[in-house]
Amino acid sequence: MATFILVIIFIDFIGLGIPDSLFGPAWPAIYAEMGLPVSVGSAVSLINTGGTVVSSLMSAYLINRFGTARVTAFSTIVTAMALLGFSFSGNFLFLCLFSLPLGLGGGAIDSALNNYVALHYKATHMNFLHCFYGIGVTLSPFFMSFALAENGDWRGGYRMAFFVQICIAAVTVLSIPLWKRMAPKGGGEAEEAQKAVSPLYLAKMRKVRMTWVMFICSCAIECTAGIWGSTFLVESKGISTDIAAKIIMFYYMGMAVGRFLSGVLSVWLSAWKIIYIGMGTLLAALALLFLPLSEFGIAAALFLVGLGNGPIFPNLTHLTPETVGRELSGAAIGSQMAAAYIGIMVFPPIFGVLAQSVTPDIFPYYLSFFFAVMISAMFLLVREIKKERAQK
Repeated sequence: MATFILVIIFIDFIGLGIPDSLFGPAWPAIYAEMGLPVSVGSAVSLINTGGTVVSSLMSAYLINRFGTARVTAFSTIVTAMALLGFSFSGNFLFLCLFSLPLGLGGGAIDSALNNYVALHYKATHMNFLHCFYGIGVTLSPFFMSFALAENGDWRGGYRMAFFVQICIAAVTVLSIPLWKRMAPKGGGEAEEAQKAVSPLYLAKMRKVRMTWVMFICSCAIECTAGIWGSTFLVESKGISTDIAAKIIMFYYMGMAVGRFLSGVLSVWLSAWKIIYIGMGTLLAALALLFLPLSEFGIAAALFLVGLGNGPIFPNLTHLTPETVGRELSGAAIGSQMAAAYIGIMVFPPIFGVLAQSVTPDIFPYYLSFFFAVMISAMFLLVREIKKERAQK
């Protein structure tokens, strides 16, 4: 039964990934159709991520009140309906309107399932969980590139994503009674008591603050590349919108492969060693982006960005119960998800403004800045952990 529930969780994480990579590949077609400035896409992303931050911070309370299964099922339904709403949007106002429930649903799923797997399953399962997220974010650019190549209709890409998402929601709803049959040791509905402490309480812990910085930077890299990668390819490299969407698919594929390999390697390597390998791969990938590359070369470089950055999020999440304690893990992971989505909410929109006011050519410089901050926070975090261990 524990394995069956894990399969349901993996499927739900495909559903979590599907909405996250639709908007970026669709945006060049959307702003052209609606006659919008390229930078206003940042407002849509900002609203989406604001909803995600709110639901992430509420996740410990929601899990204690309703349980992981119900929170996940309801949130998946909400995201499916928001995707359908996007497909019928005729102006910028409706894009903003449907972005809010999309963010609220995604944040609740992310925090609930990350905490659940961190508490009840192994590091391998956490990495595979995020690998399935990678599958979801890889599917969406495929849907969008197919819709754009067929008739240039970005709405068709959103409708395809809706049908997949509503099927995932149905599977999750049907599985709710099965979670109740699980014993606590198996990872079931009888969940461990969690302290719903405030972010201010967590902010007093230096280790938590350093993880916040790492999540912010990792997700700033991830989502700037996903949201604005297509615009960079179209505006700076002169690549067509449908080809750019396919190249971004390789970026998300790199994330999925990185998390899959991380899951395999976690049998032999610690979470920290996998994070170090990811950092090294990401450094090499960013160096490649500064070179004058062909379409194939750009696709390979973006693939490596996803490959290196992909394992950092799940491995850092899995370390949380060990770092802060099991009873605080729900609140800590919720705050980490909120920090991650603050990175998503604030920094990709800033790139959008810079791309319009300066040039999209700053894309590799922008990603490299966050890599430098992230690796600095990692060294401070490791030093703090070693210091605490030495005092025990």
